[in-house]
Amino acid sequence: MSNESIGSAESDRASRIGWDDYADDYHREHGAFLGVESPDGAFIWSPEKLDEADARLLGDVAGRTVLEIGCGSAPCTRWLRNHGAKAVGLDISAAMLRRGLSVGPLPLVQASAERLPFRDASFDIACSAFGGIPFVADSAGTMREVARVLKPGGRWVFSVNHPMRWIFPDNPGPEGLVAEYSYFNRTPYVERDANGDAVYVEHHRTIGDRVRDLVAAGFRLVDLIEPEWPEDLTEEWGQWSPLRGKIFPGTAIFVSEKVS
Repeated sequence: MSNESIGSAESDRASRIGWDDYADDYHREHGAFLGVESPDGAFIWSPEKLDEADARLLGDVAGRTVLEIGCGSAPCTRWLRNHGAKAVGLDISAAMLRRGLSVGPLPLVQASAERLPFRDASFDIACSAFGGIPFVADSAGTMREVARVLKPGGRWVFSVNHPMRWIFPDNPGPEGLVAEYSYFNRTPYVERDANGDAVYVEHHRTIGDRVRDLVAAGFRLVDLIEPEWPEDLTEEWGQWSPLRGKIFPGTAIFVSEKVS
């Protein structure tokens, strides 16, 4: 666990560099799970394999303008467009976006989640499935940006690592069941290269922090979903595993709407 403070500029730079470098390995490891090579796309909210086709957290997307934040190679954006949405994907990593375009044409934008390059009230819906939200230094500012580009009454749904996971080491086995860190320590996790440059930064926020950021930005919390681990899912994904998933949640999905 890091004890250093990382601001927006360094966080953004780390995400650009880190995800550009990791893009190929990430797709080899997780591409099939996420359906990234499918021309129809797929919308998986979490390693528990919660599928938007079943969960319908976004509601009816047909004919709606939708922004996906932290889209990666954009399987969710592709799925949304194939279900009638006017969807746009945004990500900070050029390599991830190129992977998305290799499957077929999509409207994709390279930018930081903290500075959305869109006009006010441009979208009906915004979403992020483990996208940019864990990696931004200014969580409150990002929520305000999302509120700015949403129309009144617009829905904002995002999934992140469940904040309680911050307590435990990133280990899918028994060692990952023993608490080691303070839930209230909000200093970021940072990985640096041989030159000392940050190449991966993840920021922790408590459940209360997330709710307060949403409310302060003008959202109303509609639901907070903690997906349970499916009995038939035996696949591990990094720290996520059947062992840990049956004991405590790995994902938190915040469903909110912009107050009219």
